[in-house]
Amino acid sequence: MGSNKTVFFITGILVVILGISMMIPYGVQLVYSENDNSFLSSSIVTIFIGILIILINLKKDNQLNLQQAFLFSVLAWVSIAIFGSLPFMLSSLNLSFSDAFFESMSGITTTGSTVILNLDTSPKSILIWRAIMQWLGGIGIIVMATTVLPLLKVGGMQLFRTDASGTEKILPKTIEVATTIISIYVILTLSCALIYWIQGMNAFDSVAHSFTTLATGGFSTHNESIGFFKNPGIEITATLFIILGSIPFIAYLKFIKGNKKIFFEDVQIKGFVYLILISILVMFAYLFINNNNHSFFDNLRISSFNVISILSGTGYVTDDFGLWGEFPLIFFLFLMFIGGCAGSTTCGIKVFRLQILFVFIKNQIKKLIYPNRILVLSYNKEKIEDSFINSVIIFIFSYLFLFLIIAMLLSITGLDFLSAISGAATSISNVGPGLGEMIGPNGNFSEVSNSSKWILSFAMLLGRLEIFAVLVLFLPSFWRS
Repeated sequence: MGSNKTVFFITGILVVILGISMMIPYGVQLVYSENDNSFLSSSIVTIFIGILIILINLKKDNQLNLQQAFLFSVLAWVSIAIFGSLPFMLSSLNLSFSDAFFESMSGITTTGSTVILNLDTSPKSILIWRAIMQWLGGIGIIVMATTVLPLLKVGGMQLFRTDASGTEKILPKTIEVATTIISIYVILTLSCALIYWIQGMNAFDSVAHSFTTLATGGFSTHNESIGFFKNPGIEITATLFIILGSIPFIAYLKFIKGNKKIFFEDVQIKGFVYLILISILVMFAYLFINNNNHSFFDNLRISSFNVISILSGTGYVTDDFGLWGEFPLIFFLFLMFIGGCAGSTTCGIKVFRLQILFVFIKNQIKKLIYPNRILVLSYNKEKIEDSFINSVIIFIFSYLFLFLIIAMLLSITGLDFLSAISGAATSISNVGPGLGEMIGPNGNFSEVSNSSKWILSFAMLLGRLEIFAVLVLFLPSFWRS
Protein backbone atom coordinates (compact mmCIF):
# COMPACT_ATOMS: atom_id res chain seq x y z
CA MET A 1 0.00 0.00 0.00
CA GLY A 2 3.03 2.22 0.16
CA SER A 3 3.74 4.99 2.62
CA ASN A 4 0.84 6.35 4.65
CA LYS A 5 2.59 9.57 5.61
CA THR A 6 0.04 11.65 3.71
CA VAL A 7 -2.80 9.96 5.60
CA PHE A 8 -1.24 10.74 8.98
CA PHE A 9 -0.21 14.24 7.88
CA ILE A 10 -3.79 15.22 7.00
CA THR A 11 -5.09 13.48 10.13
CA GLY A 12 -2.63 15.53 12.18
CA ILE A 13 -4.01 18.72 10.65
CA LEU A 14 -7.55 17.68 11.58
CA VAL A 15 -6.44 16.91 15.14
CA VAL A 16 -4.87 20.38 15.43
CA ILE A 17 -8.10 21.96 14.14
CA LEU A 18 -10.03 19.96 16.75
CA GLY A 19 -7.66 21.18 19.47
CA ILE A 20 -8.14 24.80 18.38
CA SER A 21 -11.92 24.25 18.43
CA MET A 22 -11.65 23.33 22.12
CA MET A 23 -10.77 26.95 22.88
CA ILE A 24 -14.38 27.92 22.16
CA PRO A 25 -15.79 25.97 25.13
CA TYR A 26 -12.80 27.21 27.15
CA GLY A 27 -14.04 30.73 26.44
CA VAL A 28 -17.51 29.61 27.56
CA GLN A 29 -15.94 28.36 30.79
CA LEU A 30 -14.53 31.82 31.42
CA VAL A 31 -17.85 33.53 30.66
CA TYR A 32 -19.87 31.25 32.96
CA SER A 33 -17.13 31.01 35.66
CA GLU A 34 -16.69 27.25 35.38
CA ASN A 35 -13.64 26.57 37.47
CA ASP A 36 -11.81 23.75 35.77
CA ASN A 37 -9.11 23.46 33.15
CA SER A 38 -10.61 20.54 31.23
CA PHE A 39 -10.77 22.28 27.86
CA LEU A 40 -7.52 24.20 28.19
CA SER A 41 -5.68 20.99 29.11
CA SER A 42 -7.45 19.00 26.39
CA SER A 43 -6.67 21.68 23.82
CA ILE A 44 -2.97 21.79 24.67
CA VAL A 45 -2.63 17.99 24.59
CA THR A 46 -4.61 17.67 21.33
CA ILE A 47 -2.72 20.44 19.51
CA PHE A 48 0.64 19.12 20.73
CA ILE A 49 -0.04 15.57 19.52
CA GLY A 50 -1.50 16.88 16.26
CA ILE A 51 1.62 18.98 15.56
CA LEU A 52 3.81 16.00 16.46
CA ILE A 53 1.93 13.82 13.94
CA ILE A 54 2.37 16.53 11.28
CA LEU A 55 6.11 16.89 11.93
CA ILE A 56 6.73 13.15 11.83
CA ASN A 57 4.99 12.88 8.46
CA LEU A 58 6.34 15.98 6.69
CA LYS A 59 7.99 13.93 3.91
CA LYS A 60 4.63 13.03 2.37
CA ASP A 61 3.38 12.37 -1.13
CA ASN A 62 1.23 14.94 -2.86
CA GLN A 63 -1.87 12.80 -3.19
CA LEU A 64 -3.74 9.82 -1.78
CA ASN A 65 -4.31 6.57 -3.63
CA LEU A 66 -7.53 4.58 -3.27
CA GLN A 67 -6.38 2.45 -0.33
CA GLN A 68 -5.05 5.46 1.52
CA ALA A 69 -8.34 7.30 1.00
CA PHE A 70 -10.20 4.46 2.73
CA LEU A 71 -7.68 4.45 5.58
CA PHE A 72 -7.88 8.21 5.98
CA SER A 73 -11.70 8.16 6.10
CA VAL A 74 -11.72 5.86 9.10
CA LEU A 75 -8.59 7.14 10.85
CA ALA A 76 -9.79 10.74 10.75
CA TRP A 77 -13.14 10.00 12.40
CA VAL A 78 -11.70 7.66 15.02
CA SER A 79 -8.91 10.10 15.90
CA ILE A 80 -11.36 12.99 16.31
CA ALA A 81 -13.61 10.80 18.48
CA ILE A 82 -10.67 9.82 20.72
CA PHE A 83 -9.33 13.34 21.22
CA GLY A 84 -12.85 14.75 21.40
CA SER A 85 -13.50 12.51 24.40
CA LEU A 86 -10.78 14.17 26.53
CA PRO A 87 -12.95 17.08 27.82
CA PHE A 88 -15.66 14.65 28.91
CA MET A 89 -13.16 12.75 31.05
CA LEU A 90 -11.39 15.80 32.49
CA SER A 91 -14.51 17.87 33.22
CA SER A 92 -16.61 17.80 36.38
CA LEU A 93 -18.72 15.07 34.74
CA ASN A 94 -15.69 12.76 35.15
CA LEU A 95 -16.93 10.27 32.56
CA SER A 96 -15.14 6.98 32.08
CA PHE A 97 -13.28 6.46 28.82
CA SER A 98 -16.06 4.17 27.56
CA ASP A 99 -18.72 6.80 28.29
CA ALA A 100 -16.58 9.67 27.01
CA PHE A 101 -15.72 7.88 23.76
CA PHE A 102 -19.38 6.93 23.26
CA GLU A 103 -20.47 10.57 23.75
CA SER A 104 -17.71 11.81 21.46
CA MET A 105 -18.42 9.25 18.72
CA SER A 106 -22.13 10.02 19.01
CA GLY A 107 -21.29 13.69 18.52
CA ILE A 108 -18.89 13.47 15.59
CA THR A 109 -21.12 10.98 13.74
CA THR A 110 -24.13 13.27 14.40
CA THR A 111 -25.96 10.39 16.08
CA GLY A 112 -27.20 12.22 19.16
CA SER A 113 -27.28 9.35 21.67
CA THR A 114 -26.05 10.45 25.09
CA VAL A 115 -24.89 9.05 28.41
CA ILE A 116 -25.13 12.35 30.30
CA LEU A 117 -27.89 12.09 32.90
CA ASN A 118 -28.84 15.71 33.55
CA LEU A 119 -28.21 18.08 30.70
CA ASP A 120 -30.02 20.97 32.40
CA THR A 121 -27.37 21.18 35.14
CA SER A 122 -24.36 20.11 33.05
CA PRO A 123 -21.54 22.64 32.45
CA LYS A 124 -22.24 25.04 29.59
CA SER A 125 -18.81 24.31 28.17
CA ILE A 126 -19.66 20.60 27.84
CA LEU A 127 -23.01 21.40 26.22
CA ILE A 128 -21.43 23.68 23.61
CA TRP A 129 -18.66 21.14 22.98
CA ARG A 130 -21.24 18.47 22.19
CA ALA A 131 -22.85 20.88 19.74
CA ILE A 132 -19.50 21.77 18.14
CA MET A 133 -18.67 18.08 17.71
CA GLN A 134 -21.92 17.50 15.84
CA TRP A 135 -21.45 20.63 13.74
CA LEU A 136 -17.97 19.51 12.71
CA GLY A 137 -19.27 16.01 11.99
CA GLY A 138 -22.06 17.43 9.84
CA ILE A 139 -19.79 19.48 7.60
CA GLY A 140 -17.25 16.65 7.60
CA ILE A 141 -19.66 14.10 6.15
CA ILE A 142 -20.96 16.58 3.55
CA VAL A 143 -17.43 17.19 2.28
CA MET A 144 -16.70 13.46 2.32
CA ALA A 145 -19.96 12.62 0.52
CA THR A 146 -19.22 15.10 -2.27
CA THR A 147 -15.49 14.60 -2.68
CA VAL A 148 -14.21 11.30 -1.18
CA LEU A 149 -17.01 8.69 -1.04
CA PRO A 150 -17.98 9.04 -4.74
CA LEU A 151 -14.36 8.32 -5.68
CA LEU A 152 -14.41 5.24 -3.45
CA LYS A 153 -17.60 4.06 -5.20
CA VAL A 154 -19.29 3.30 -1.88
CA GLY A 155 -22.87 2.08 -2.15
CA GLY A 156 -23.66 3.86 -5.40
CA MET A 157 -22.20 7.17 -4.27
CA GLN A 158 -20.31 7.37 -7.58
CA LEU A 159 -23.56 8.80 -8.96
CA PHE A 160 -22.72 12.03 -7.15
CA ARG A 161 -19.19 12.71 -8.34
CA THR A 162 -18.41 16.40 -8.56
CA ASP A 163 -14.68 16.36 -9.19
CA ALA A 164 -13.06 17.03 -12.54
CA SER A 165 -13.12 13.36 -13.48
CA GLY A 166 -16.84 13.04 -12.90
CA THR A 167 -19.62 13.27 -15.42
CA GLU A 168 -20.69 16.72 -14.33
CA LYS A 169 -18.42 19.63 -13.45
CA ILE A 170 -20.10 21.94 -10.96
CA LEU A 171 -16.90 23.66 -9.88
CA PRO A 172 -13.48 23.08 -11.39
CA LYS A 173 -11.65 21.96 -8.27
CA THR A 174 -12.55 19.75 -5.33
CA ILE A 175 -11.14 22.30 -2.89
CA GLU A 176 -13.42 24.93 -4.38
CA VAL A 177 -16.41 22.63 -3.97
CA ALA A 178 -15.52 22.03 -0.31
CA THR A 179 -14.94 25.73 0.39
CA THR A 180 -18.27 26.75 -1.13
CA ILE A 181 -20.13 24.04 0.76
CA ILE A 182 -18.57 25.14 4.06
CA SER A 183 -19.62 28.74 3.35
CA ILE A 184 -23.22 27.67 2.70
CA TYR A 185 -23.16 25.54 5.86
CA VAL A 186 -21.95 28.48 7.98
CA ILE A 187 -24.56 30.87 6.53
CA LEU A 188 -27.39 28.41 7.20
CA THR A 189 -26.11 27.85 10.75
CA LEU A 190 -26.00 31.58 11.51
CA SER A 191 -29.47 32.05 10.04
CA CYS A 192 -30.82 29.21 12.17
CA ALA A 193 -29.27 30.66 15.35
CA LEU A 194 -30.73 34.11 14.62
CA ILE A 195 -34.26 32.77 14.06
CA TYR A 196 -34.04 30.59 17.19
CA TRP A 197 -33.11 33.71 19.17
CA ILE A 198 -35.97 35.70 17.64
CA GLN A 199 -38.35 32.86 18.56
CA GLY A 200 -37.41 33.06 22.23
CA MET A 201 -34.29 30.99 22.87
CA ASN A 202 -31.49 32.63 24.83
CA ALA A 203 -28.22 33.30 23.00
CA PHE A 204 -26.48 30.18 24.30
CA ASP A 205 -29.31 27.78 23.43
CA SER A 206 -29.73 29.44 20.03
CA VAL A 207 -26.11 28.86 19.05
CA ALA A 208 -25.94 25.33 20.49
CA HIS A 209 -29.17 24.20 18.82
CA SER A 210 -28.31 25.82 15.49
CA PHE A 211 -25.13 23.71 15.42
CA THR A 212 -27.01 20.47 16.06
CA THR A 213 -30.01 21.34 13.88
CA LEU A 214 -28.05 21.94 10.65
CA ALA A 215 -25.93 18.89 11.41
CA THR A 216 -29.15 16.88 11.92
CA GLY A 217 -27.43 15.64 15.08
CA GLY A 218 -30.03 16.19 17.77
CA PHE A 219 -27.88 17.01 20.80
CA SER A 220 -29.80 19.43 23.01
CA THR A 221 -28.95 21.50 26.07
CA HIS A 222 -31.98 20.17 27.96
CA ASN A 223 -33.23 16.74 28.97
CA GLU A 224 -36.58 17.41 27.29
CA SER A 225 -34.84 18.36 24.04
CA ILE A 226 -36.83 20.84 21.93
CA GLY A 227 -39.90 19.98 24.01
CA PHE A 228 -38.31 21.95 26.86
CA PHE A 229 -39.18 25.26 25.20
CA LYS A 230 -42.85 24.45 24.59
CA ASN A 231 -42.76 26.92 21.72
CA PRO A 232 -44.40 26.11 18.36
CA GLY A 233 -42.26 28.78 16.65
CA ILE A 234 -39.07 27.05 17.77
CA GLU A 235 -40.41 23.68 16.61
CA ILE A 236 -41.27 25.08 13.17
CA THR A 237 -37.82 26.70 12.92
CA ALA A 238 -36.14 23.41 13.84
CA THR A 239 -38.28 21.55 11.30
CA LEU A 240 -37.38 24.00 8.52
CA PHE A 241 -33.63 23.91 9.10
CA ILE A 242 -33.60 20.14 9.58
CA ILE A 243 -35.08 19.85 6.08
CA LEU A 244 -32.50 22.33 4.76
CA GLY A 245 -29.74 20.21 6.31
CA SER A 246 -31.28 17.07 4.77
CA ILE A 247 -31.10 18.39 1.21
CA PRO A 248 -27.97 17.60 -0.86
CA PHE A 249 -25.60 20.52 -0.52
CA ILE A 250 -24.63 20.00 -4.15
CA ALA A 251 -28.14 21.30 -4.93
CA TYR A 252 -27.25 24.58 -3.22
CA LEU A 253 -24.11 24.75 -5.37
CA LYS A 254 -26.12 24.18 -8.55
CA PHE A 255 -28.61 26.84 -7.44
CA ILE A 256 -25.79 29.35 -6.94
CA LYS A 257 -24.35 28.45 -10.36
CA GLY A 258 -27.65 29.35 -12.03
CA ASN A 259 -29.91 26.29 -11.88
CA LYS A 260 -32.88 27.95 -10.14
CA LYS A 261 -35.16 24.92 -10.67
CA ILE A 262 -32.86 22.37 -9.02
CA PHE A 263 -34.96 21.99 -5.88
CA PHE A 264 -38.02 21.20 -7.99
CA GLU A 265 -36.34 19.01 -10.61
CA ASP A 266 -33.93 16.83 -8.65
CA VAL A 267 -35.43 13.34 -8.34
CA GLN A 268 -33.87 12.65 -4.94
CA ILE A 269 -35.15 15.90 -3.40
CA LYS A 270 -38.64 15.32 -4.78
CA GLY A 271 -38.59 11.76 -3.42
CA PHE A 272 -37.51 13.01 -0.01
CA VAL A 273 -40.30 15.61 0.08
CA TYR A 274 -42.92 13.05 -0.98
CA LEU A 275 -41.66 10.66 1.70
CA ILE A 276 -41.94 13.40 4.33
CA LEU A 277 -45.48 14.34 3.29
CA ILE A 278 -46.71 10.73 3.20
CA SER A 279 -45.10 9.93 6.57
CA ILE A 280 -46.59 13.03 8.19
CA LEU A 281 -50.00 12.19 6.77
CA VAL A 282 -49.83 8.66 8.17
CA MET A 283 -48.74 9.78 11.64
CA PHE A 284 -51.18 12.71 11.68
CA ALA A 285 -54.08 10.42 10.79
CA TYR A 286 -53.06 8.03 13.58
CA LEU A 287 -52.78 10.80 16.19
CA PHE A 288 -55.99 12.49 15.05
CA ILE A 289 -57.95 9.27 15.41
CA ASN A 290 -56.34 8.11 18.66
CA ASN A 291 -55.54 11.40 20.44
CA ASN A 292 -58.52 13.55 21.27
CA ASN A 293 -56.59 15.71 23.74
CA HIS A 294 -54.92 17.80 21.03
CA SER A 295 -56.30 20.15 18.41
CA PHE A 296 -56.02 19.63 14.67
CA PHE A 297 -53.05 22.02 14.46
CA ASP A 298 -51.29 20.48 17.47
CA ASN A 299 -51.59 16.97 16.02
CA LEU A 300 -50.23 18.23 12.71
CA ARG A 301 -47.35 20.06 14.42
CA ILE A 302 -46.43 17.14 16.69
CA SER A 303 -46.56 14.56 13.89
CA SER A 304 -44.63 16.79 11.46
CA PHE A 305 -41.84 17.59 13.88
CA ASN A 306 -41.26 14.07 15.17
CA VAL A 307 -41.54 12.42 11.73
CA ILE A 308 -39.01 14.82 10.18
CA SER A 309 -36.72 14.56 13.20
CA ILE A 310 -36.61 10.75 13.07
CA LEU A 311 -36.60 10.46 9.27
CA SER A 312 -33.65 12.85 8.96
CA GLY A 313 -31.77 11.13 11.78
CA THR A 314 -31.80 14.29 13.91
CA GLY A 315 -33.41 12.78 16.98
CA TYR A 316 -34.95 15.89 18.56
CA VAL A 317 -38.13 15.10 20.45
CA THR A 318 -41.06 17.16 21.71
CA ASP A 319 -43.04 14.32 23.22
CA ASP A 320 -42.51 10.77 24.43
CA PHE A 321 -43.76 8.95 21.33
CA GLY A 322 -43.22 5.70 23.22
CA LEU A 323 -46.55 6.46 24.93
CA TRP A 324 -48.47 6.92 21.67
CA GLY A 325 -49.06 3.21 21.14
CA GLU A 326 -47.48 0.31 19.29
CA PHE A 327 -47.92 1.59 15.73
CA PRO A 328 -45.74 4.74 16.13
CA LEU A 329 -42.93 2.57 17.52
CA ILE A 330 -42.96 0.31 14.46
CA PHE A 331 -43.42 3.26 12.10
CA PHE A 332 -40.54 5.26 13.61
CA LEU A 333 -38.33 2.16 13.58
CA PHE A 334 -38.99 1.95 9.84
CA LEU A 335 -38.22 5.66 9.34
CA MET A 336 -34.93 5.29 11.22
CA PHE A 337 -33.51 3.20 8.40
CA ILE A 338 -34.35 5.55 5.54
CA GLY A 339 -32.48 8.79 6.31
CA GLY A 340 -32.35 11.82 4.02
CA CYS A 341 -30.56 12.68 0.81
CA ALA A 342 -27.03 11.78 -0.23
CA GLY A 343 -24.63 14.69 0.15
CA SER A 344 -26.49 16.09 3.16
CA THR A 345 -25.83 15.84 6.89
CA THR A 346 -28.36 13.01 7.25
CA CYS A 347 -27.64 9.33 7.68
CA GLY A 348 -29.39 6.01 7.03
CA ILE A 349 -29.84 4.16 3.75
CA LYS A 350 -30.51 7.42 1.83
CA VAL A 351 -33.46 8.15 -0.42
CA PHE A 352 -31.65 7.69 -3.74
CA ARG A 353 -30.80 4.07 -2.91
CA LEU A 354 -34.44 3.25 -2.24
CA GLN A 355 -35.41 4.99 -5.48
CA ILE A 356 -32.87 2.98 -7.48
CA LEU A 357 -34.01 -0.22 -5.75
CA PHE A 358 -37.61 0.59 -6.66
CA VAL A 359 -36.66 1.22 -10.30
CA PHE A 360 -34.77 -2.10 -10.37
CA ILE A 361 -37.70 -4.06 -8.87
CA LYS A 362 -40.12 -2.39 -11.28
CA ASN A 363 -37.83 -3.33 -14.15
CA GLN A 364 -37.65 -6.96 -13.03
CA ILE A 365 -41.45 -7.17 -12.90
CA LYS A 366 -41.67 -5.71 -16.43
CA LYS A 367 -39.21 -8.36 -17.65
CA LEU A 368 -41.60 -11.06 -16.46
CA ILE A 369 -44.33 -9.52 -18.61
CA TYR A 370 -42.12 -8.58 -21.57
CA PRO A 371 -39.18 -11.07 -21.50
CA ASN A 372 -37.85 -10.03 -24.92
CA ARG A 373 -38.11 -6.28 -24.36
CA ILE A 374 -34.91 -4.26 -23.80
CA LEU A 375 -35.43 -1.99 -20.83
CA VAL A 376 -33.05 0.82 -19.96
CA LEU A 377 -32.89 1.89 -16.33
CA SER A 378 -32.56 5.60 -15.65
CA TYR A 379 -32.31 7.85 -12.60
CA ASN A 380 -32.54 11.63 -12.65
CA LYS A 381 -32.69 11.49 -16.49
CA GLU A 382 -29.40 9.56 -16.66
CA LYS A 383 -28.81 5.92 -17.55
CA ILE A 384 -28.04 3.71 -14.56
CA GLU A 385 -25.08 1.40 -15.05
CA ASP A 386 -25.30 -2.15 -13.74
CA SER A 387 -22.39 -1.42 -11.40
CA PHE A 388 -24.42 1.33 -9.72
CA ILE A 389 -27.40 -0.96 -9.22
CA ASN A 390 -25.22 -3.76 -7.89
CA SER A 391 -23.45 -1.47 -5.40
CA VAL A 392 -26.78 -0.11 -4.15
CA ILE A 393 -28.33 -3.56 -3.69
CA ILE A 394 -25.21 -4.87 -1.95
CA PHE A 395 -25.18 -1.81 0.31
CA ILE A 396 -28.82 -2.22 1.38
CA PHE A 397 -28.36 -5.95 1.98
CA SER A 398 -25.18 -5.36 4.00
CA TYR A 399 -26.86 -2.56 5.95
CA LEU A 400 -29.77 -4.75 7.04
CA PHE A 401 -27.52 -7.77 7.67
CA LEU A 402 -25.20 -5.75 9.91
CA PHE A 403 -28.23 -4.29 11.70
CA LEU A 404 -29.30 -7.83 12.64
CA ILE A 405 -25.75 -8.75 13.73
CA ILE A 406 -25.50 -5.62 15.91
CA ALA A 407 -28.94 -6.29 17.42
CA MET A 408 -27.92 -9.86 18.31
CA LEU A 409 -24.65 -8.67 19.85
CA LEU A 410 -26.54 -6.09 21.93
CA SER A 411 -28.96 -8.76 23.13
CA ILE A 412 -25.99 -10.88 24.25
CA THR A 413 -24.82 -7.96 26.42
CA GLY A 414 -28.13 -8.01 28.29
CA LEU A 415 -30.38 -5.52 26.48
CA ASP A 416 -34.04 -6.44 26.09
CA PHE A 417 -35.52 -7.14 22.66
CA LEU A 418 -36.89 -3.65 21.96
CA SER A 419 -33.77 -1.89 23.25
CA ALA A 420 -31.46 -4.18 21.24
CA ILE A 421 -33.46 -3.78 18.01
CA SER A 422 -33.92 -0.02 18.32
CA GLY A 423 -30.38 0.48 19.66
CA ALA A 424 -28.96 -1.27 16.60
CA ALA A 425 -31.20 0.77 14.29
CA THR A 426 -30.54 4.13 15.92
CA SER A 427 -26.76 3.59 16.02
CA ILE A 428 -26.16 2.32 12.48
CA SER A 429 -28.62 4.92 11.16
CA ASN A 430 -27.12 7.66 13.38
CA VAL A 431 -30.53 8.76 14.68
CA GLY A 432 -30.02 9.18 18.44
CA PRO A 433 -32.91 8.06 20.65
CA GLY A 434 -33.99 4.45 20.64
CA LEU A 435 -37.27 2.90 21.64
CA GLY A 436 -38.38 1.52 25.00
CA GLU A 437 -38.08 2.75 28.58
CA MET A 438 -34.27 2.67 28.85
CA ILE A 439 -33.06 4.28 25.61
CA GLY A 440 -36.34 5.79 24.41
CA PRO A 441 -37.04 9.48 23.75
CA ASN A 442 -37.09 10.28 27.48
CA GLY A 443 -34.17 8.01 28.38
CA ASN A 444 -30.48 7.77 27.56
CA PHE A 445 -27.68 5.24 27.21
CA SER A 446 -26.08 5.70 30.64
CA GLU A 447 -27.48 2.43 31.98
CA VAL A 448 -26.34 0.16 29.16
CA SER A 449 -23.17 -1.86 29.73
CA ASN A 450 -19.74 -0.75 28.54
CA SER A 451 -19.64 -3.62 26.06
CA SER A 452 -22.94 -2.38 24.59
CA LYS A 453 -21.55 1.15 24.32
CA TRP A 454 -18.51 -0.05 22.36
CA ILE A 455 -20.72 -2.07 20.01
CA LEU A 456 -22.97 0.96 19.53
CA SER A 457 -19.96 3.24 18.96
CA PHE A 458 -18.65 0.93 16.24
CA ALA A 459 -22.11 0.81 14.67
CA MET A 460 -22.22 4.63 14.63
CA LEU A 461 -18.92 4.70 12.75
CA LEU A 462 -20.16 2.05 10.30
CA GLY A 463 -23.31 4.00 9.55
CA ARG A 464 -21.62 7.36 9.25
CA LEU A 465 -18.96 6.15 6.79
CA GLU A 466 -21.37 4.13 4.64
CA ILE A 467 -20.27 0.71 5.98
CA PHE A 468 -17.80 -0.40 3.30
CA ALA A 469 -15.32 2.38 3.96
CA VAL A 470 -14.86 0.75 7.38
CA LEU A 471 -15.24 -2.95 6.56
CA VAL A 472 -12.64 -2.84 3.79
CA LEU A 473 -9.95 -2.25 6.44
CA PHE A 474 -10.65 -5.71 7.87
CA LEU A 475 -9.70 -7.45 4.61
CA PRO A 476 -6.12 -8.82 4.64
CA SER A 477 -5.91 -8.14 0.89
CA PHE A 478 -6.44 -4.43 1.57
CA TRP A 479 -3.18 -4.22 3.50
CA ARG A 480 -1.31 -6.29 0.91
CA SER A 481 -2.34 -4.16 -2.06
